[in-house]
Amino acid sequence: MKRVYCLYRVSTAQQVDVVKDDIPMQRITCHDFAARMGWTILVEKEEKGISGFKVSAEKRDAIQELKEAALNKEFDVLLVFMFDRLGRIENETPFVLEWFADHGIEVWSVNEGQQKFDQHVDKLMNYIRFWQASGESEKTSIRVKTRMHQMVAEGIYTGGSLPYGYMLVDKGRKNKKGQVMRDLAICPEEAEVVREVFRMIVEEGYGSHRMASYLNKKGLKTHNDRDFTSSYILRIMKNEIYRGFLSKGGVKSERLEDLQIIPDKVFFQVQNILEQRNVKNDEKRQIALTNRGKALLSGNIYCGHCGCRLATSRGIIRYTRADGSQRSDSRGRYICYHRSRGLNDCDGASVYDSERIDRAVLKAMSQIFASISGCPEEEKIEQAQRKVTAEFSLQKKRLEDQIRKDTKQLESLRSEIVKSLAGESDFSGEDLATALRTLREKLDAETKELEKLKAEEADEKRTNDMIIPAYRQFKTWSVEFEESSFEAKKMIAGQLFRRIEVRKDYEITYEMNLTYAKFCEEWLRIHQTITATE
Repeated sequence: MKRVYCLYRVSTAQQVDVVKDDIPMQRITCHDFAARMGWTILVEKEEKGISGFKVSAEKRDAIQELKEAALNKEFDVLLVFMFDRLGRIENETPFVLEWFADHGIEVWSVNEGQQKFDQHVDKLMNYIRFWQASGESEKTSIRVKTRMHQMVAEGIYTGGSLPYGYMLVDKGRKNKKGQVMRDLAICPEEAEVVREVFRMIVEEGYGSHRMASYLNKKGLKTHNDRDFTSSYILRIMKNEIYRGFLSKGGVKSERLEDLQIIPDKVFFQVQNILEQRNVKNDEKRQIALTNRGKALLSGNIYCGHCGCRLATSRGIIRYTRADGSQRSDSRGRYICYHRSRGLNDCDGASVYDSERIDRAVLKAMSQIFASISGCPEEEKIEQAQRKVTAEFSLQKKRLEDQIRKDTKQLESLRSEIVKSLAGESDFSGEDLATALRTLREKLDAETKELEKLKAEEADEKRTNDMIIPAYRQFKTWSVEFEESSFEAKKMIAGQLFRRIEVRKDYEITYEMNLTYAKFCEEWLRIHQTITATE
């Protein structure tokens, strides 16, 4: 009586059920087949959730154990439900079967019989079988990936790690088998935590490590009931699901309004902070790598003499009091590294008192925000913008009408030239040529003027699109600035100023970020427009 080892395999854990090609069905069929053949099954090996197309035989424990047993002559027949249970890799699996045959093991399939290697045609048929199986697996993989991408594009949750801030709910969707398919929905309690994470990163300058520590101290846990980590916070910061977009494998859905937790503006502010804090972007950085320091500025303060970025540090100052006692204080400093190390010919100071500079910068910021308090209401700004837009439209219409009129006249002149050549015109050819040249020059000038006007209109539109968001940000800062924490003021300074330069005698110059500098210019122009209107 032949000794039999059986191998059962399914590609996914979901197949372990009473459906086609599942392990219970394979076992029953193999037992029936062995009984008919008069064989004795000694060992049964199972592989659950193992892909025969993606996982090499070298990495499959069951195959390696079967090979070891074959070398020890522990069985005579290797029995499977179908040969593709041994694998679906065209350039490997045929040789796995041949290896067992070469070592005296009969390889049988319940559905396909015995695989022999007595003749060349047997080897060829063996290879063709697995070449076909590999192709079918590849086609199946493509179909599955395509459908998964389609589902994501349609806004359907396809599984995977559940993002923090969401829960799975039954919305009535079922699969082909009638099983309930759960969908994403916002978890109100967790969504508040997500909003706090984004707020503290934007307004307080928290990094991922500090944010994780903050949440852990509050006793909050992730979905797996674990502590928050820096990498977990980074995934939250970068995940577009919080904007309402499902994405997977390079495919992104349309915006799902009922899944949006974070406004686009806040999300992109966080992306900007991440980008600036990236080491490779150090030269473009305007905000602090960390907000734990006691200096107001980091990343956007420069030496006014050599132009290098100033570093921050703290030093100990010791002095003797009137009563003779010794005292020491820790003071913040901005240091010109190039000057202090003699790396260039900088003629500025090596060290600047950070507290003195910070006071001057905070005073300047207060003055800027105080000036905004007189800014007209948002509705009046929009009215002024509409008026300017209407003026552009009117000028464009006048020019376009004139161009159409002149183009029509040009066609008439060309027709008259044809008549002149035929001797049927009242005008000389020379007069017509001069008129044609003059009209063409006029048309060229009008066309250039129209293009210039369109470019100015596009610039105006870009400015208008920037004005209202900048206005709202400025108004928020102007109201909250004096009461803001020091960390929040640091973040505001990083967003407000692109560059601050310090020279000897603490002469400080400020260069605002383009958005806010442009806003201040436009606010003055719009304010003048509103005043003139009123």
